[in-house]
Amino acid sequence: MALLRRILLAGAALWAGVAAGWPAQAQSLDDLAPYKMIRSLQFVQDTVVLGDHSAMEMQRFLLATIDERLRAAEASIFDDPRNVDAALIYAMSGGNPETLEMLIARDVAGHFDPRVTDALRSYLSGTGVQSAKPLAEIFPEYMQSRIGPYLALVSANSVLRRDPALALRYFDQARLSAPGTIVEEAALRRSIYIASQSGWVDRSMDYANRYARRFLRSPYASQFADLFVKLSVDHFETIDESEIPAVLSFMDVPRQREVYLRMARLAAISGKNRLASLASKRAEALAGDGESVPRVLAELYGGLAAVPSAGVAEAMETLIAVPDDQLSAKDRALKAAATAIAEEVLRVPAAPVPPPEIPPQDGRLATTAELDDRAMDPRAPALVQDAKAGVEPKNPSEQADGDQAAADPAFDTFVSDSRSRLDEIDALLRGEGS
Repeated sequence: MALLRRILLAGAALWAGVAAGWPAQAQSLDDLAPYKMIRSLQFVQDTVVLGDHSAMEMQRFLLATIDERLRAAEASIFDDPRNVDAALIYAMSGGNPETLEMLIARDVAGHFDPRVTDALRSYLSGTGVQSAKPLAEIFPEYMQSRIGPYLALVSANSVLRRDPALALRYFDQARLSAPGTIVEEAALRRSIYIASQSGWVDRSMDYANRYARRFLRSPYASQFADLFVKLSVDHFETIDESEIPAVLSFMDVPRQREVYLRMARLAAISGKNRLASLASKRAEALAGDGESVPRVLAELYGGLAAVPSAGVAEAMETLIAVPDDQLSAKDRALKAAATAIAEEVLRVPAAPVPPPEIPPQDGRLATTAELDDRAMDPRAPALVQDAKAGVEPKNPSEQADGDQAAADPAFDTFVSDSRSRLDEIDALLRGEGS
């Protein structure tokens, strides 16, 4: 364990030397200035979002090491403003909030701006709304400083629910002041969500295109894929269809195929049948030789999309041919629901029952008006039988009871089964719609 710690400490010093542009040299933990360690952390975090996932362990190590260094630091070390900024950046980069509290309590010399620390304490404690106004007041002053990009991110997060337009302006400032960094990656990813939720589809697609060109190798790219799938499905009617493959063209084939499959699934569940059909066809076209599961899923989602169309019979055949053993439990449930709907659509309706003949009364034929009146009587079938048997008409309440008792058991079973099946399908789709 001690050997591993020495290796990691040497690695931290190396990262610091590379990030600062100085020759790498081993330094003891106590002698390493916090701002140099923060440079190491920034370099490692940027390396991670650009695709080197092996650096994630170094990121975790550096966060823990910086925490120890800040807690053990002498108060005089913060005479250097770079170390003050380093402590604030550490707090806004996923560091321990309690460490910032400790530094503020020890700051008798006034190194930390109380306006900044008070706003950050509110934000880090989960009361971001309360920190929004103080951050808005101090942000212009710190916009061009070392903490500016991080302060922009925090400011955006504090107002995104109350003022999405202002949040996007903060995110734009963050990514423009720190291009190619973890700050830009986070700002772009969150901007996609805010713009989409606010109905600003063109802006959301622009952010998605920028993200796809720059950060597809980020460990957070899976979140981007989720956001892009939802954006495409929710706003398909207003999106130029060519923009979807344009964004996905920056991905490798397996990732494109996965995104198309997820898009087809959500579109089918959401009733966006055209998109579900297009996405399933693209996913199937991208399936390689010997890759059966992607083809099976593409066929399933394509069949789901075709159920409400004129080709429901063909869709039914496609669904039946999809092997259950290559589907997840949720996809098997979707297949069962779609098959049940298709069966109901294809069910041959029962032959209509001819209307009963109304016998003449008093030895004469009934007039047309009398026939119409009798046909409109809800007791008409019973009246016919009673007339034949010479029985007086029953009380309406007694007649209703008799009608219920004489109901067709097969019809009752059909109605009950249909309602039960539709209730199950509705419950399934409500759960899958999220």
